[in-house]
Amino acid sequence: MAPLVVLAVVTALARLIGWLAGPDWLDSWPHAVALGLAAMFALTASAHFLSPRREALVAMVPPNLPNPAALVTLTGVLELAGAAGLLIPATSKLAAAALILLLISLFPANIRAAKADLGIKTMPLPLRTLVQVLFIAALGVVLFA
Repeated sequence: MAPLVVLAVVTALARLIGWLAGPDWLDSWPHAVALGLAAMFALTASAHFLSPRREALVAMVPPNLPNPAALVTLTGVLELAGAAGLLIPATSKLAAAALILLLISLFPANIRAAKADLGIKTMPLPLRTLVQVLFIAALGVVLFA
């Protein structure tokens, strides 16, 4: 739930700052959403590297995939790269598209965490699915702006 809160708060603050004081770049929803998404992905990426959350993410990786620890590290790096890409106007649309694909490809791990008894505290699958759709919709705001 923390990533959703970060997305909402940073987006709202960025939009408010843009509306009240400039800079002009923040005086648009797509740019404010891009900033909120960048903050959110920086937060979620940190979990890929820091205990105890890293261990939980490794446990979520479906068992048929090789080297779960390396995959968790790779996805953390991809999330950080995507967060940076969202902040660069020339790459923001590409980053948004890549992050949409990443979220879709990682969703089976969320299903596994919700259904399997892994000892991981997770959202119920319907709520997690809704949150995932909201993240993808926010990325769509950047992609199609």
